[in-house]
Amino acid sequence: MRRSRAAAALIAGALVISPALAQGSAAPDGDPVAGRKIAAGICQSCHGMNGIAQQPDMPTIAGSDATYLVRQLDAYRTGERKNEMMSAVAPMLDDRKMADAAAYYASIRVTAEPP
Repeated sequence: MRRSRAAAALIAGALVISPALAQGSAAPDGDPVAGRKIAAGICQSCHGMNGIAQQPDMPTIAGSDATYLVRQLDAYRTGERKNEMMSAVAPMLDDRKMADAAAYYASIRVTAEPP
């Protein structure tokens, strides 16, 4: 009987934890309002205020996952990823500014229409 209670407790614990694991790490706690100001000052010339790329060799980031954006910004900041423009811009952003800018661009709603 003890084993079945222990097993039941283990299974119950796994059921509580598994949704969190399935979702991956939590999104950064950024402020989209503060992020809009950062976007207006740093990001918009390439990525646009609306997150739609302004240059053909720049990515559109509107609606992108905030966690993904922060990871990429950090990779540019640390030199793990290299790009002439982003390698110069990312070091200007501390963790808070990265989270805020990511929250702003992630908050932009994107719709798609099939052809």
